[in-house]
Amino acid sequence: MNVQVVLVDENDTPVGLMPKMEAHEKGALHRAISVFIFNTEGDLLLQQRRYDKYHSGGLWTNTCCSHPLPEEDTTRAANRRLLEEMGIEAELHFLFSFQYHAALENGLTEHELDHVFWGITDQKPDINISEVESYKYISRTELLADLTARSETYTEWFKICIQDVLEKIESQTKSL
Repeated sequence: MNVQVVLVDENDTPVGLMPKMEAHEKGALHRAISVFIFNTEGDLLLQQRRYDKYHSGGLWTNTCCSHPLPEEDTTRAANRRLLEEMGIEAELHFLFSFQYHAALENGLTEHELDHVFWGITDQKPDINISEVESYKYISRTELLADLTARSETYTEWFKICIQDVLEKIESQTKSL
């Protein structure tokens, strides 16, 4: 299947479509989504990407991430991919967007405008084994210690945004 990603400008205005692999080969700016699920104990649900993924295989990352389909809004894409990858449904809240550019293995480049969502559920994951190698729950303290000790075992986008994610969720939940 030749999946198309939505190319965007710096303001997230769509400017075209491109095959996903071509966008990663050329480093073209495109729209993405990242979802962070926590349980009621406050532990983050991490996913280990399949070892045979086209990039970042075997690395630990947020609960799920992907690209919206053409004409699909980011909230719908986040909910769709959470169910497809992790078998979970949860009420998702938009947190923030950020843009990043990171060189990956195999000559690929991530250049994404990433829309970040979060939610809370104790629903047990039912992982899609074609996407996910494994999963685990981790406390904030354990996560930050592991990121310091073993940062090479985490995806680039996760390392870029995790501190902002944790701070913004903490700020939001204090005001709820």
